[in-house]
Amino acid sequence: MTLEKLKNILEAVLMAADKPMTVQHLDAIFNGDEDRPTRDEIRKGLHELTDDYADRGFELKQVASGFRIQVKQDYAEWVGRLWEEKPARYTRALLETMSLIAYRQPITRGEIEEVRGVSVSSNIIRTLQEREWIKVLGHKDVPGKPALYGTSREFLDYFNLKSLDELPSLAEIKDLDKAYPELALVDHHADSPDSDTDADAKSESEEAVDDAEEVEAGEIDDVAEASDEDSSEDAAIIDQLESEEAALEGAESEDIDDSDADASAASNV
Repeated sequence: MTLEKLKNILEAVLMAADKPMTVQHLDAIFNGDEDRPTRDEIRKGLHELTDDYADRGFELKQVASGFRIQVKQDYAEWVGRLWEEKPARYTRALLETMSLIAYRQPITRGEIEEVRGVSVSSNIIRTLQEREWIKVLGHKDVPGKPALYGTSREFLDYFNLKSLDELPSLAEIKDLDKAYPELALVDHHADSPDSDTDADAKSESEEAVDDAEEVEAGEIDDVAEASDEDSSEDAAIIDQLESEEAALEGAESEDIDDSDADASAASNV
């Protein structure tokens, strides 16, 4: 079999396959052929296909599960327009949990919670397992026998990785923080998923306190004004009562004088 024919067969198989193909899988394709290529020839054909695709819109990529033909990342923006649905978006809590499992595996749920400082939602673990990104590697030999989680081949395939060694180092992640300060990761309290909400809540709380103080001050002024008004009204009422009382006393004294006059006239008679 010529190298060109072998390359065409490999290309056709890889484009038709619904999953990455290993050299062993590709070798099995040629079972029963008289001019069956060797595995070294298959590897050579794959290497030349990689070179052939250098200037194309797609590439031959080796990931954890084998080789696959895929669209280059540079053209994902335009290819993505073929589908109306939006790409999945993951919460910060899920990504933090996934990162801890990837970098510190095998790791238990309790150890993840100890690092993050918050409890890990069961929905996060379930989502990661349903996507087959993580799997149970065993159980830790401590009371309760908690499950030990680690990453799977599907995780490596999804993130276009051949092995865990291709994960960016922590130093590289810190460099990314400097290059993109808006993506910088700080401690979970300062930059937790609810940090923005907390900041907004704090701002709203401060505004509410200010408003309350203004309202309270306004109420105090209103009470003071009302008190002044009440005092003025009370003073007017008191003055009126005193005037009426004086008038009554005057009337009574006149009555007394009249009665004394009558009494004197009667005695004279």
